[in-house]
Amino acid sequence: MQTNPTLDMKPTTIRQPGTLDTAHDARRRRLLLAFAALPLASLPFVPRTARAAQQAVIEGRDRWLFPGWESFVEDETPACLRIVDLIGKVADKMAARGIHCTTVIAPLKARASADKLADGQAVSDAVMKRYAALFAHAAEIKLDMVDGEAALKAVDTSADNTYIRADYHWSAHTSEAFADATAERLRASKVLDGAHGDGTPLGDWTEEVNYGDLANLLPPERKRAIGKDRFIVRQEQAEGGLLAGAASIVHVVGNSMVQPYLGFPQKLSNVLELPVGLTWTFGDTGPWKTLVDYLESADFKQNTPKAIVWQFNEGQMMFGPGATGQWDPKSIQPDGDWLARVEKALA
Repeated sequence: MQTNPTLDMKPTTIRQPGTLDTAHDARRRRLLLAFAALPLASLPFVPRTARAAQQAVIEGRDRWLFPGWESFVEDETPACLRIVDLIGKVADKMAARGIHCTTVIAPLKARASADKLADGQAVSDAVMKRYAALFAHAAEIKLDMVDGEAALKAVDTSADNTYIRADYHWSAHTSEAFADATAERLRASKVLDGAHGDGTPLGDWTEEVNYGDLANLLPPERKRAIGKDRFIVRQEQAEGGLLAGAASIVHVVGNSMVQPYLGFPQKLSNVLELPVGLTWTFGDTGPWKTLVDYLESADFKQNTPKAIVWQFNEGQMMFGPGATGQWDPKSIQPDGDWLARVEKALA
């Protein structure tokens, strides 16, 4: 397997989102774009099962691209519901420690942008109904989950699409809509009542032109035909007004959907007017290892937040901690062993 020694795959923890390291964040974006030079088998945001299949990209209409490793036909709702139950167990353990857990699930791109699928391609009825089923089940077990369907409808599509055309990720406008919805859930929980701090100021919207990460997986000629994307993102603020060493009141744990480049933690901090921290890793690490690594970290022990926002991707919701072939080998562990680590970290 070809590797690049300059790639930093460790979780990125940002405890002062108002004073983000501009050079570091720009380097992260260049990092994602640089994956064009790597073989599919070494790409960290592509699940290992997809690397084996070598079916990385599905082409839709109007030069839209979709991740081939996320099925929009197979009905895996029962497995996803079992994962919601596991998340609920963890949320209950957090609550026993005095920490509120709000869950965010980034919707499947093919479902969110179903009108961009090619003729003959269609999201199955079961997959179309899956997100609503997850949300309803979360309500049944009293797991606090953001209503992703409502958040998608709140995106200003006159300013940008909900997802980036030839990229895996949602747009920054969608990221901010989900941050708004997350803030509403946290406020409704009352867990932040009485909390004080400063929020992150938001920069003006700006536009960058680059190839999307899915376009980078295509052969050169096809990549050129697909063309570059417009990345509409916030200008980064060099100064955020937070006191040095300010502890996070809310901590976001997730994958590249919540990376600073797309603005989720900054928007959440801005709306809540509170410091928001972030731990994120690429998709092949998985949400399970990302969370337990954070809970076992010195940062968590020394600065335990009032709330944790735990982010998932809908296309991976059927895979638990022990999903062989889905996560990086170092991330895989039996569900029971993983849960035991969580319990110990929260003790």
